[in-house]
Amino acid sequence: MTSIPELISEAQASEERFLRQIFVRDQMAEWSKQPLIMARADGVHYWDVQGKRYLDALSGIYVASVGHNNRRVIEEIRRQLDRLHFSPPMHGTNPVAVQLANLLAELTPGDLAVTKFQTGGSEVTEAAIKLARQYHRLMGHPGKYKVIGRYLSWHGSTLGALSASGLKGRKTVNEPMAPGFLHVFPPSCYRCPFGKAYPECGVTCATIVEQVIELEDPETVAALIVEPIGHTGGVIDPPEEYLPILRSICDRHNVLLIFDEIITGMGRTGRMFAAETFGVVPDVLCVAKGMSGGYAPLSAMICRRRIADAFWGPIAENPGFVEGHTFEGNPISCAAGIAVLREIVERDLCGNARRQGERLRAGLEDLAAKYGVIGDVRGKGLFQGIEFVSDRATKAAMPDAFGVKVGRRALENGLLCRFDPHWIALGPPLITTSEQIDEIVAILDRSLGEVLG
Repeated sequence: MTSIPELISEAQASEERFLRQIFVRDQMAEWSKQPLIMARADGVHYWDVQGKRYLDALSGIYVASVGHNNRRVIEEIRRQLDRLHFSPPMHGTNPVAVQLANLLAELTPGDLAVTKFQTGGSEVTEAAIKLARQYHRLMGHPGKYKVIGRYLSWHGSTLGALSASGLKGRKTVNEPMAPGFLHVFPPSCYRCPFGKAYPECGVTCATIVEQVIELEDPETVAALIVEPIGHTGGVIDPPEEYLPILRSICDRHNVLLIFDEIITGMGRTGRMFAAETFGVVPDVLCVAKGMSGGYAPLSAMICRRRIADAFWGPIAENPGFVEGHTFEGNPISCAAGIAVLREIVERDLCGNARRQGERLRAGLEDLAAKYGVIGDVRGKGLFQGIEFVSDRATKAAMPDAFGVKVGRRALENGLLCRFDPHWIALGPPLITTSEQIDEIVAILDRSLGEVLG
């Protein structure tokens, strides 16, 4: 068996045989030209197998909420390993899962109080879709099965979650998708799909959802699923009226409102949940990523009490919520989740996200003033992005995948961020300091200057 030092040696040499043994998220032949293989991490930094240090301005992928090598979380996991590492999910649960569910019920807004644990974001958005359909069936509306999602959204890789998503690049290669999914345009104020300008637009992106429901027939629509702040479309931050309008539309038509807070939850926007940031309580809240800080796979679907109550009853008439996975409520993962949530609450990391988010916004706006290629700065808390344009007046996009060039140059300069052809997103850990925010901005400044030449 190959030893760890030998594997690292092979990785450092970028040997083709080694690189062909693993699937990565990028196109593998392209990735293998300059493979990035991380060896260790601490605080807000990574080190690759070559010893190069990177400032993690992405929390891995919005996951490392309380930083890398957090000793409190690690020690809690270690203690749990000595007690119980796995409990039989078909027969019941365990004390750690119950404790985490109770803690979430204390932290969630409104009457969001009943939790179903899973291991990843795709699983809980999938579970939310199933919950909506099963709920309406139990309530005497079996025809309500359609789910409305948004273009440019991303809810996960499993078939139902992917069908609710609106990214052609990830859907087309897997089509045909599951039936019963519709899509509407997102609240992209900077590039309004209706050619309007806020606020004179009347928030058409929200009000048109009601027309879609009515044209489809409300008795066929089960749920509307949205990310409070969209990620894959370039950090789509909605106007303040948008989510309240969606809430009222769903109430009028008996449609469940699902918030996908896989990214925006757990303090990312400056509050524990984006639902609080926008002052709207959904019927179902999906969280993952930052909830366990990346120390163990963990996600949760949290629903309102009245919805959960529909699944109580005699087994001959009510089968309960039909959904399950092997590692749901895993005690190791739940121990990590409890430790992470306590870190966020006791260290007021939501407050730090607000303060450092303001500092980050100021820094990005300074870059926009310095470089004419930044057309818009968007986001909240420690979840922000910038969009690149060749002309601010016309909002014409920069050619030649400019955002990718800037992101790759930033990576060369030691900064990890999310980059797409036309935008860059940042989501550093909630523990990030003022000095580290300034360093993020400084590296972006340097990278932009180098790309622009």
